[in-house]
Amino acid sequence: MKIFEYRQTQKLPISIEKAWEFFSSPKNLKEITPPYMGFDITSQNLNPKMHAGMIISYKVSPLLGIKMTWVTEITHVQEPNFFVDEQRFGPYSLWHHQHHFKEIENGIEMTDIINYKAPLGILGQIVTPFIVTPKLQEIFDHRKKVLLDLFGEYK
Repeated sequence: MKIFEYRQTQKLPISIEKAWEFFSSPKNLKEITPPYMGFDITSQNLNPKMHAGMIISYKVSPLLGIKMTWVTEITHVQEPNFFVDEQRFGPYSLWHHQHHFKEIENGIEMTDIINYKAPLGILGQIVTPFIVTPKLQEIFDHRKKVLLDLFGEYK
């Protein structure tokens, strides 16, 4: 079965410290997720400082407005350069999301690398290019716009 990969890079006119502070905080995920997804963190007593082994649970509606539980674990953290979240329970058979931050002149370059696999075996493989991948693109396009509004355009 094929594992798909999605990559996106965005440059922002902020310091790596500010980028880390914003992106490593689970509470900011709702702000950068499209409203129609109904994204809500359900974890109780969530530690504000990200660490390896941290478990975060959410409710989200990725397709057709159906609410699902999504549980991720932060598996790797190298502040302020990268962290990795992996799905432990949720809508994917595999979800491995790397968040990379690199200082560049006048800001940072942020790269997301997501390796994912839809459920439902061969059916999931067939629909991924037509449903799952375009949905990811839509979510990350929304995020790009929100980040542009929050932090301004990189020049």
